[in-house]
Amino acid sequence: MADKGEGADTFDYIVVGAGTAGCIVASRLSEDGASVCLIEAGHSDTNALIHIPAGFIKNAYSKNLTWNFQSVPSNGSGGRSLILPQGRVVGGSSSINGMNHVRGQPLDYDGWAQRGNPGWSYQELLPYFKRSERKIGVGDNCFRGRTGELPVTDLQWRHPICDSFIEGAHSIGIPRNVDYNGPVQAGAGYFQQTTLNGFRYSSARAFLKAARRRRNFHIRTRALVTAIRFEGKRAAGITYVPGDGRHPARQIAARREVILCAGAINTPKLMQLSGLGPADLLAQHGIPVVCHIPGVGNHLRDHYGVRLVAKLEGKDVATINNIARGLPLAGQVARWVLRRPSILSMGPSPVYVFWKSEPFLAMPDLEYVFTPASFQKGIVGLLDRFPGMTLGVWPERPESLGYVRISSSDPLSKPQIQPNYLSAEGDRQTLLRGMRLGLQLLTTPALRQYDPKIIAPDPEAKSDAELLDFAHQNGTTIYHMIGTARMGPESDSDTVVDAQLRVHGIEGLRVADASIMPTMPSANTNATVMMIAEKAADLVRGRAALEPNDV
Repeated sequence: MADKGEGADTFDYIVVGAGTAGCIVASRLSEDGASVCLIEAGHSDTNALIHIPAGFIKNAYSKNLTWNFQSVPSNGSGGRSLILPQGRVVGGSSSINGMNHVRGQPLDYDGWAQRGNPGWSYQELLPYFKRSERKIGVGDNCFRGRTGELPVTDLQWRHPICDSFIEGAHSIGIPRNVDYNGPVQAGAGYFQQTTLNGFRYSSARAFLKAARRRRNFHIRTRALVTAIRFEGKRAAGITYVPGDGRHPARQIAARREVILCAGAINTPKLMQLSGLGPADLLAQHGIPVVCHIPGVGNHLRDHYGVRLVAKLEGKDVATINNIARGLPLAGQVARWVLRRPSILSMGPSPVYVFWKSEPFLAMPDLEYVFTPASFQKGIVGLLDRFPGMTLGVWPERPESLGYVRISSSDPLSKPQIQPNYLSAEGDRQTLLRGMRLGLQLLTTPALRQYDPKIIAPDPEAKSDAELLDFAHQNGTTIYHMIGTARMGPESDSDTVVDAQLRVHGIEGLRVADASIMPTMPSANTNATVMMIAEKAADLVRGRAALEPNDV
């Protein structure tokens, strides 16, 4: 609702960023009558392409819906600067992402707890994964939520090439898996997505409907937060610039807490601009140090993936390259209007494989995404004129570390973002093995009827050096940036928040987004961010943790 009356600029809680986490945190905090201001730099989510799943291809690179960040060139990316989409709209990245709902593996979260973060083991976090979720379809209720606000559905769209790909994976020892978010992740099958009846369900659509009806809930859009305001070592509120940045700055006060949900790029940027971070970096830009926290902006991780492409030369082969044009596309639109399975109702990758780069591994360390489509080289969203299929692959748990650093004391300046892709030898070797297995997956006997011909990488590229060169020159972000305000005990100088998500050395300030993840989960990150937001809301309210699941 709109802000009205005296005291409209003082709230119990200020939540910075109406993205995946911020929508949940703000909604939950407003349930108990506390006044909450959710503040977002972008616009409301009124763009129709947000709500049509196939709009992903345009939304992810939209200058109106994203922050237009770019990475610093690195050896791992072949000296290239990569576009790093992060949502700048109500719903944040959940309004522009690929909608695949993936939690990861239990050992990911057990590892968080073992790093000195009590309450963050898998058994303790599973109830928070379940609380958000309304799983429709197959799933064991021990693992899956049925009553949450977020619909998670089994993909209904099917394609013969997808079925053949899954059959081929099974033929080389990769099992079919009916629920990779259940007891076991390993296997192959169709993705679960955050869609329902042909529409995307962002965090905003799922969680803000009820909140908007509460008089104690307020949301301000097109409001760029430029600083956290402090009274000594206590966060007392924020300063923001409304509209296009030409209006005078305004302030909002927080009686209780400020919660940062701005994401793995903007959260550390805002902290550094506000005097929280490495003292030498702050001094370099003339920013007074409120608290020296050397870990702010460090330990950036991202998934770096490679797309393997095959041209299909079999007779009468029809892939999305053919379906998404002319009369066939009109038919798909009609199917979408009638709420029948359609390419408009799905994200970019219908099929997954979670598998191991080495036979002796106990758990998968590779994620693959398969689609019966291919894009013209270097042109995102422009389909090839011939039938094609694409298999993306990346190491699930990358060890390469980068950073986010302000480039100026001007809040409108973009930060330096250096992911240092493939700088860790283990990441290079895991990706190499993943590429070799991926080429095998694209040429199994089950796919032989389609006569696949590998066109990327070059079929003549056989050696490790040649394949790695292809990865350096053609790999890309998978949009999963995490870790820049890492959770851990204060005795570890590289961490930023404690297990209660409170910023070390500061009162009244917490972080609740992807930046707190100590390590990368074996997954797309949206589901994990939602879990973090659910747990954060209970931590802020001082509620007892949900009862751990015995699984």
